[in-house]
Amino acid sequence: MSTGRNTTVRDKHRAAIRRTKPPCHICKGEIDYALRTPHPDSFEVDHVVPLNQGGADTLDNKAAAHRRCNRAKSDKLDSAAEPVPVSFETSRCWW
Repeated sequence: MSTGRNTTVRDKHRAAIRRTKPPCHICKGEIDYALRTPHPDSFEVDHVVPLNQGGADTLDNKAAAHRRCNRAKSDKLDSAAEPVPVSFETSRCWW
């Protein structure tokens, strides 16, 4: 079964989402749009309703996500996705 994805449309949708630099729709964290794949915090486009669950390959069904969040969500709906572990960095020394 073909999903009917088109790479030209995919690239246009990716550019449209990237222009507005929204936060990750899964964890709500800020995305560093300068990072490149395969960095876990890099920008990916997620299908909010996965294609295999009847979601459309349209801009209104796509949202920005961290690579790690998108991989953890996989092909599940947001409510069924596993929580994504978040790491925090600090310059403080605790010892």
